[in-house]
Amino acid sequence: MSDESREGSVHLVGTAHVSSESVETVEREIEERDPDVVAVELDEGRYRQMKGDAPDDIDPKDLLRGSMAFQFLAYWLLSYVQQRLGEKFDVSPGADMLAAVDTAEALGIDVALVDRNIQVTIQRFWTRMGIVEKLRMVGGLAFGLADPWTLGLALGFTGGGFLGLVLELLAGPFVLAGGGLLGVLAMLAEVVAIAAAVALGVGTVLGLLFARTGGEEDYEELDMEDLTDTDVVSAMMEEFRRFSPRGAEALIDERDAYLAHNILALRQQGKDVLAVIGAGHVQGVQGYLENPETLPPMESLQGREEKRFSVAKLFGFLLTVGFLLFFVLLLMSGISNQDLLRVFLAWVAFNGVFAFTLALAGGARLQSATVGGLVAWLTSLNPLLAPGWFAGYVELRYTPVSISDISTLNEIMADEDAPIGDLVRRMREVPLFKLIAVVALTNLGSMIASFAFPFVVLPYLGGPFDSLGELTAAMKAGIANSIDLIISLL
Repeated sequence: MSDESREGSVHLVGTAHVSSESVETVEREIEERDPDVVAVELDEGRYRQMKGDAPDDIDPKDLLRGSMAFQFLAYWLLSYVQQRLGEKFDVSPGADMLAAVDTAEALGIDVALVDRNIQVTIQRFWTRMGIVEKLRMVGGLAFGLADPWTLGLALGFTGGGFLGLVLELLAGPFVLAGGGLLGVLAMLAEVVAIAAAVALGVGTVLGLLFARTGGEEDYEELDMEDLTDTDVVSAMMEEFRRFSPRGAEALIDERDAYLAHNILALRQQGKDVLAVIGAGHVQGVQGYLENPETLPPMESLQGREEKRFSVAKLFGFLLTVGFLLFFVLLLMSGISNQDLLRVFLAWVAFNGVFAFTLALAGGARLQSATVGGLVAWLTSLNPLLAPGWFAGYVELRYTPVSISDISTLNEIMADEDAPIGDLVRRMREVPLFKLIAVVALTNLGSMIASFAFPFVVLPYLGGPFDSLGELTAAMKAGIANSIDLIISLL
């Protein structure tokens, strides 16, 4: 398919990224057409990685910025699906692009990298997805580890554990009773019992749903000739668009426009261009080449994208406000500075212990867990300073994480005969998985401590905090005194 102009020409070659026939087509088209430049659907980072020139280690600043860990999960899933397709058809993913680069360089033809940075694309992809779509995306990874019943029971037990913990803190113990250490053990026993009950009920329902909807696609039914056909690949793209319309904008529509911008620039320079792109992008790119006036501005396709509002930001804001309001009301209630200092020190210690313990459970080194524990209380002052990021940053000083870890994780997940316990054990030995576990569990520990503190710690501090009722009375007194102060100032 070509688009002639007086300035130059463009010939688009649509490929399937896991097709050996696409490799042969690319090599033949380049040799026969002898273009001025071969444009490939690669960015600088992927090109250097493909050529073995890029450093394998991941920059800690990039990995730990914002929701980078979750973006990595999305990138991991996409990589996993493509690798499984490659295994089915015995060809390396991206072999078509590598063939285009190698053939062009062998013939002395210039190579142009016309795709957007993959990290920008994944970031924009993740930001535009809704919470349900994100859960489905992460759930796709879980299906690579466990059968639907195991996954359903695991999710049910996890949810039941959180439900049991909340119920115990607010109203328990229900059956068992006791004080001191015996009371704590009784509470934990009831939490496990509630979790088990929820796992049997909710887990069974989830298992049925997963069994109906989570089956693995039968890639064997795809014919190799069909795989390289533009209409079939476009249909696959449309299926993804139904799964995540806004995510598809970043992965498909925006990249169509970005590719077209760069290819059009080469054509306007008077070059004869042969562009090797995925078959699913051909229709969109061709439309822009034929109607350049419809292209969105290049500036709108570049840079990271941030949501103005998100549930996570709202939750963090409310947590910060609640923490500050709690201490302000205690101060206004008339309690002594000594009691207020005891509450603050207990808050710091309780957050630190939980974050430290769960960081160790995630596999963190003692140094990393200690740093996470020391800064955990800051989460309440500023949710943007999550303790897991600090623990993960220190962890990276001792355990470098590399891009190849994704391939290692994919290989582990592809082992369908291994039991779930063995898979998890092997994944915990992979630096990338370990890092994500350390970051997530450290943050989870601080979060649990923040919610449990008023119910678990305050009653043991003595003074005006002997019971939840006395704490409530102190809060009411703080509110009343604050209102009186405001009225007097007005």
